[in-house]
Amino acid sequence: MKLHNTPTRKIEDFVPIDKNKVRIYSCGPTVYNHAHIGNLSSYIYADLLRRVLAAGDLTVQHVMNFTDVEDKIIRTSQERYPDMSPEEALHKLTREYGQLFLDDMEAIGNDTAAMKFVWATETIEGMRALITDLYNDGFAYIADGGVYFSIEKYKASGKKYGQLLELNSENTSSARIDNDEYDKESVHDFALWKGMRPGEPAWEFALDGQDLTGRPGWHIECSVMSVNNLGQPFDIHTGGVDLIFPHHENEIAQSTAGKGDIYATYFVHNEHLLVDGKKMSKSLGNFFTLQDIRERGYDPLAFRLMVLQSHYRKQSNFTWENLEAAQNRLQNWRQNSDMRWQVIQLPDFIGLDNLPETPEAFEELEKNHPYTLKSTKLVDQFTSALENDLDTPAALAAIDGLMGLVEKEGMTSFLHLHFTKLLQLMNQALGIDLFSEDISDEQKSLLADRAQARTDKDWAQSDKLRDQLKEQGIGVRDSAHTQIWFRA
Repeated sequence: MKLHNTPTRKIEDFVPIDKNKVRIYSCGPTVYNHAHIGNLSSYIYADLLRRVLAAGDLTVQHVMNFTDVEDKIIRTSQERYPDMSPEEALHKLTREYGQLFLDDMEAIGNDTAAMKFVWATETIEGMRALITDLYNDGFAYIADGGVYFSIEKYKASGKKYGQLLELNSENTSSARIDNDEYDKESVHDFALWKGMRPGEPAWEFALDGQDLTGRPGWHIECSVMSVNNLGQPFDIHTGGVDLIFPHHENEIAQSTAGKGDIYATYFVHNEHLLVDGKKMSKSLGNFFTLQDIRERGYDPLAFRLMVLQSHYRKQSNFTWENLEAAQNRLQNWRQNSDMRWQVIQLPDFIGLDNLPETPEAFEELEKNHPYTLKSTKLVDQFTSALENDLDTPAALAAIDGLMGLVEKEGMTSFLHLHFTKLLQLMNQALGIDLFSEDISDEQKSLLADRAQARTDKDWAQSDKLRDQLKEQGIGVRDSAHTQIWFRA
């Protein structure tokens, strides 16, 4: 498998640290409100990566954090629950939105059971330990009642600050920054730990004989949650491009100061989801959540499909028209997937396991059974596309190609195996499950009666039976070979 690695700016062969195991850390949500659709698109790509790796017979350990203490969370919890203690308000707000986030994840097809979720406030002890090590090793200093990471000392130790992007004097500052709504344009010494402020939740911390009771900074949280659960180095760190600097750059620095050079061997970043060609903003009125999508009658899986229609390293554009097109595409796939129950038996069945081995034999096969060879190539195209830096547009094109063959030929016996194989791969690798139960015996009987009516040229009876099936949610269309039913 090939992946684009942000530190090298190249597409590389992915080689896990352990032969048969992959360890992934994904920056998760800051839980003080509903996740917006831009956040959700990033988590869809992270889930896609895990699925594709697992489909390659690798054991995948996937960890995602909940950021449940930072500036915006504290402000919101105080506004929402003014009569509670800071700690109680923080816990109530974040657990409520944490559960809503998990509900959204499952609705968009992300497999939360295959992941481990870690709360920042449950990892405070590890943060204190790492900060203490950084201070004792000379990479951190105490100022203004908190602890800051020294970028100058880090660079003086021979380490490079700017592994994920190029930094220069124009975006370097000697100032310190202690807010979590960080300046993305300039390099600052950043807060590892913040001293207690009135009305904020706080944890005890003593360093070098000083009482530093307070709370952690944002960057230190992910370093500790990732390494505590995955070890160091681990294989892949994921997130949106907006996290490259300073968040991921600062994670690398504080995790490698005084230690080995590698924090994670691959950084995989997805591009922004735009809305009508613009970045999401509440002031522009283009800020949407999954709840907004549902309220307009759209399937959350249609949103997943819309996201996957763009390559993860290219900006994608959310419009209601694009979502409508994705929903129509999904509905078409669902209708075609029902055709696996409707196999037309033809002679000379050729399956995946008995394809010819010589070029001459393939030419003969293509001449006599062109759709068999074409469907085999489409299944191969699907898997090859995903292994090539998660090329979802090419993978979806392969699905459309096979769906088109089924629509044209019907579910012939030599297409059935290839089609079922592709549905299995879609479910496993894309998180789009098109498998559904067969229709009832009663409905099959109505279809058989309708087929007989058409044979008898009893068009009135045929139309009557079609209407009965429609009342039960079953549509019917007629092909050259047979009638084809689908869920209306």
